Amino acid sequence: MRRLRQLAERTPAGRERYVDLLRAVAIGMVVVGHWGVTVVGRDAAGRPTGHSALSDLPWAYPLTWVAQVLPVFFLVGGFANAASLAAHRSRGGDATGWLLDRSARLVPPTTVLLLALAVGAAGAHLFGVGAAQTRQVAWFATIPLWFLVPYLAVVALTPPMHALHRRFGLAVPVALAGLVALGDLGRLTGPAALATGNQLAGWLAMHQVGFAWYDARARPAGDPGPDRARHPLPTSRRAATTLLAGGFGALLLLTTIGPYPVAMLHVPGERLENDGPPSLALLALATAQLGLILLLRQPAQPWLRRPGPWQAVIAVNSVVLTVFLWHLTAALLLIGLLDAVGLLPTPAAGTAAWYAWRVPWLLLLAVVLAGLVAVVGPVEARAGRHRPAEGRSTAARPARSALVVAGYAAVIAGLLVNTVTPQKAPAPLGLPAPALVAYLAGAGLLRLLRSGWGTRG
Repeated sequence: MRRLRQLAERTPAGRERYVDLLRAVAIGMVVVGHWGVTVVGRDAAGRPTGHSALSDLPWAYPLTWVAQVLPVFFLVGGFANAASLAAHRSRGGDATGWLLDRSARLVPPTTVLLLALAVGAAGAHLFGVGAAQTRQVAWFATIPLWFLVPYLAVVALTPPMHALHRRFGLAVPVALAGLVALGDLGRLTGPAALATGNQLAGWLAMHQVGFAWYDARARPAGDPGPDRARHPLPTSRRAATTLLAGGFGALLLLTTIGPYPVAMLHVPGERLENDGPPSLALLALATAQLGLILLLRQPAQPWLRRPGPWQAVIAVNSVVLTVFLWHLTAALLLIGLLDAVGLLPTPAAGTAAWYAWRVPWLLLLAVVLAGLVAVVGPVEARAGRHRPAEGRSTAARPARSALVVAGYAAVIAGLLVNTVTPQKAPAPLGLPAPALVAYLAGAGLLRLLRSGWGTRG
């Protein structure tokens, strides 16, 4: 508590606290949403299994318009990345140094999860658990990692994409939305390969809007960019209302008259998904969410100036990635524990017993996750206190930049291979060996570069 109070007192006057609140709320909604729709059953061998209840609850599809908060993550990420990049450059740093600083917050907590899963799977394999079974458990635990694939990609692309924003402003996300529309056309009429780029273009569009939101603020001290290079997002009440109404109206049309499903989250069996990859309907939802966010900003500001709420926001943000990465592992641990003592309920989705089990289920999961965060959370908290590197003079700057890009590429490739590998593919370490090797090589390279390896002067 004392440290939280100190951090709250040292918060710069110009910090956009609302962005931190949005990040914390969005993470909480993802965690509660995943936990809330989980259905636990048993396979033919009597082992616990799990799946989403959404396919059994079609009445809940409109609720996913509230539960789908990934657009908020990318919007907030764009704002935060633009702010930190501007601050880094004002200290004389370059894009390479900024990417290294960003990796210090994102990669170590992820590495801890992957190593813990690999060690646990190896131990289980030694005790006779089949490689396919360990893969199924690890697959479920690593579901959150699919999000890091596009997010790390947009972080790596932030310097060039921010330069495009400085030149063309909101025309960039509009062009990216056009690519998403082209990809959707491919998914609907063929060729489906046209949608391959949607996974990046859709999230990049939302991230770019975050740049414009950052530009809408008063010009920060030390921002070297000329005023004419700023392309602010309209944030007036009228503009926010227009975004909310326009986005919501477009979403209604696209999901009723148009070909898009109502659900904004994955539902097995749907011909077209809205979030994998992002669709035009998801971009319409993101537009409506942006309007609502802008409308709520002013009322939230006085509340965030109070010490108690702001300290709570700081506390969540100090371990926000850890909470996200470990929340499904917490579910696995609780299911295993309850099954071991013979107290695991397995009611069918949508039954009275299933609804009644939601409250104790969520409370027990919160306790387990709190314990996990207490153990592994300090890794992220220490990373958050990482001191950003000042501008360094390096004789081998092009080579260093290439190594940083290679590190990011290897980390992303490792996570991507794990994501696309089937959940029943045998894997004694829980994760495919190529995925683990690629990820650890990239993470190790970035760690070496952050330590100053390969620099001179």
